[in-house]
Amino acid sequence: MIYALDSVTKVYRQGRAETRALNALSLRVAPGEHVALLGRSGAGKSTLFRLLNATVRPTAGTVVFDGRDVSTMSGAEIRAMRRRIGTVYQQHNLVPTLSALDNTLSGALGRWSLTHTLRGMVRPFKDDLAQALRALESVGLADKRHARVADLSGGQQQRVAIARVLMQDPQVILADEAVASLDPGLAADIIGLLTRIATEGGRTLLASLHLVDLALEHFPRIVAVRDGAIEFDVASSEVHDDLLTKLYANTSLPAVQEPHERSDGPLLNCVR
Repeated sequence: MIYALDSVTKVYRQGRAETRALNALSLRVAPGEHVALLGRSGAGKSTLFRLLNATVRPTAGTVVFDGRDVSTMSGAEIRAMRRRIGTVYQQHNLVPTLSALDNTLSGALGRWSLTHTLRGMVRPFKDDLAQALRALESVGLADKRHARVADLSGGQQQRVAIARVLMQDPQVILADEAVASLDPGLAADIIGLLTRIATEGGRTLLASLHLVDLALEHFPRIVAVRDGAIEFDVASSEVHDDLLTKLYANTSLPAVQEPHERSDGPLLNCVR
């Protein structure tokens, strides 16, 4: 398993107040697997992703990455783990005044030495430039390599963020609400791009989505999170309205999109 989470609980404390974001959650993800996470806002999906990329530690339970218990790792080992995990966020976290090429090159900073980084800031190495250009070509932006990120559209900026992850060359890609700010058409393009890149590179892909029909179309496995625990974990072909109704209970149901050819009912095309 690339990931093995056992009875993971995460509690955030602020003064005397406590917020239990995850509650005895267990999950297994195999290398190369593609998994979509569903759940309403506040269900614990983002906290789960922070555990998966080792930016937070669990309050209780264990997180194992590629056979190693993360809690036993040294600082250097944690940094090495993070280099193997690329995360795409809803906020692109790009430098708007820099070009698409420069932003893409920054994806390799985690594996460059200080000398390499300082030298590359003056004049990038030939091999690094070639890798960055390949990454931009993979996301369809080779012709925009010299454009300032601030001058690109939202969809193009997200593609640059994906190119930056490709420059990192990770074993795992985490997409945390990466298409939440895009319209459904652009969202479908970006998710299709992510799944293609992950498939071609043999990478593990986990994506947190509000678009149910998009998850069903592109991911063979659906994991739903509710109140910090796994609500269901099934093949996408097994998702039906009863499961979704329970998952989104006690909240406003997502707005309905135009009918999709895979639809088996009104909730299978819902958006949150």
